[in-house]
Amino acid sequence: MMSKKNIGLKGVVYSTNPDFDYDSEQSETIETLKPQHQDLRVQLDKKQRGGKAVTLITGFIGSKDDLEILGKKLKQKCGVGGTAKDGEIIVQGDFREKVMTMLQADGYKVKKIGS
Repeated sequence: MMSKKNIGLKGVVYSTNPDFDYDSEQSETIETLKPQHQDLRVQLDKKQRGGKAVTLITGFIGSKDDLEILGKKLKQKCGVGGTAKDGEIIVQGDFREKVMTMLQADGYKVKKIGS
């Protein structure tokens, strides 16, 4: 188990350079943009999902927590499952129109991609 002071240290084990200063990885805090400044894309996706259709929302700029909160809200309103990770929200099923109206009601700029 790694000590707490060395948790962010990765890569370099030892250096013989006396002037070496290790840059530890600091988690960058991403500021969440206001809804009117977000440009979200809503599309239907069936690729690599065993033929199942999902509604994919991309383009969210903000923290992981805010993404998960928005994803949870959309999933609850649609009454289905899904996930929110890597800047994308996946809602199981074809709920493009419903998701678009909910996002527009919250003040987001939304565009529909595909047919």
